[in-house]
Amino acid sequence: MSAIIITKNTALMQRVIDEVKTCFDPEIPVDIWELGLIYELNLDDNNNLSVVMTLTSPNCPAAESLPAELEGKLKLLQDIHSVELKLTFEPPWEKDMMSEVAQLELGFM
Repeated sequence: MSAIIITKNTALMQRVIDEVKTCFDPEIPVDIWELGLIYELNLDDNNNLSVVMTLTSPNCPAAESLPAELEGKLKLLQDIHSVELKLTFEPPWEKDMMSEVAQLELGFM
């Protein structure tokens, strides 16, 4: 599953994605983008960013720290006006949501 990306400002969105890729699940040596934990990125015309993400499970030990880390990093990006992060478990995360890069890194391919 790929993230839904909504924006007219592709250059700024690429910076957002690059920043997302600096966040790692502490138990898995792969970034949250490649793990498929980002369901949606929406950057409006005023550079307000909304993020819909999940975790590998509702009981994930990083449930409090990972979303807060991501939100903090995104708020520091130049030109981003505001960040709203929504954590969801619908649909539940599954291994097939990982990119090929993540699957290779974790030995699933």
